[in-house]
Amino acid sequence: MKESPIFLKTHDMLVWLLEHTTKFPKSQRFVMTKRVEESALNFYDLLVAAVKDGKPLRRHVRLCRDLRLLSVGQCEHLCRMLVEIGKLLGAWIVRSRGSGPKGQAGSSWRLVEQRTEGLSHSLPRPVPP
Repeated sequence: MKESPIFLKTHDMLVWLLEHTTKFPKSQRFVMTKRVEESALNFYDLLVAAVKDGKPLRRHVRLCRDLRLLSVGQCEHLCRMLVEIGKLLGAWIVRSRGSGPKGQAGSSWRLVEQRTEGLSHSLPRPVPP
């Protein structure tokens, strides 16, 4: 699935901005740097929340990977853990509902699969060396 241009542009802006704010003078590190970074990240969080696509953690992990805070291998490991957690959560939801209407358990699993679909395959383009 192709990602919306607004997410791509915002992501690229954040990567650029966060890389450059580390070069601000030490005297501004806890004043302007902090405020600029928080404002930019708050904007990104609001944008992600507005879409309600269930992918905020994945988008933040991608940002960390692109800022070289996490390696590609670490991101893949995290995505595998999220898939496993999603499956456990789905099983827990099914068990907690007990014997509900016919087909309810299947729909719960489909919901979990939709929420976790592509977590391990949705890693963005690799960071150039």
